[in-house]
Amino acid sequence: MGKQSPVPLLVNGRRSDGRLPDEHRSVKMEVGVINNAEGSALVAYGNTVILAAVYGPREVPQKHLELPDKAILRVRYHMTPFSTSEGRKSPTPSRREIEISKVIRTALEPAVILERFPRTTIDVYLEVLQADGSTRVTGITAASLALADAGIPMRDLLVGVSIGKVSGTIVVDLNQLEDQYGEGDMPFAIMYGHGLITLMQADGEWLPSEINQAVELAFKAAERIYKMQKDVLKSKYTEPSVSLMT
Repeated sequence: MGKQSPVPLLVNGRRSDGRLPDEHRSVKMEVGVINNAEGSALVAYGNTVILAAVYGPREVPQKHLELPDKAILRVRYHMTPFSTSEGRKSPTPSRREIEISKVIRTALEPAVILERFPRTTIDVYLEVLQADGSTRVTGITAASLALADAGIPMRDLLVGVSIGKVSGTIVVDLNQLEDQYGEGDMPFAIMYGHGLITLMQADGEWLPSEINQAVELAFKAAERIYKMQKDVLKSKYTEPSVSLMT
């Protein structure tokens, strides 16, 4: 944050990719994309593409780790070596990947009814196939869809939305340039049907009025994505993919 961008991030009210500040990138979703997983989903926010697979509930490999009253939710977020433009990402999990795995797990846990499956584990694998900003929130949306596709009981679907600050302007759905060179980043995970936020982080400096605007923008974007999630799940066997230009 705060470094000099190679291109202007905001010119005459338009962002580097031509979007308005409150304009989300195109969103695409598909479920049931991996035959050998209990549930799976492919989600794209613009050029950011993430594949999610869910396995379980199943026996906990290490018996001493199992919980008597609920399932253990495990999340692995991983960027494929070819996901970045450099194409040199190490296949070994980085500290950032480990941290994001924990963040996504914490965001998902309030939405999943883990007490239905005591002494088991539910595993969520997230593979970033292509990265162009907002990977953790795209991963949250994909994980939620894959869990629902697996038939895991949930209190609500979870929508991931990123909000940022670019040239003093609050924007929705950061691309890579905005993520890297903007003045602030605020990822959200939203249980839209319940009006609840299960994740809200902040990087950079934010005024109280800007935080209020960020929350409002996040819920506005989440409303449309939430509807998409429900539509793609309902139409799994008739229309396996849904796309939306927001």
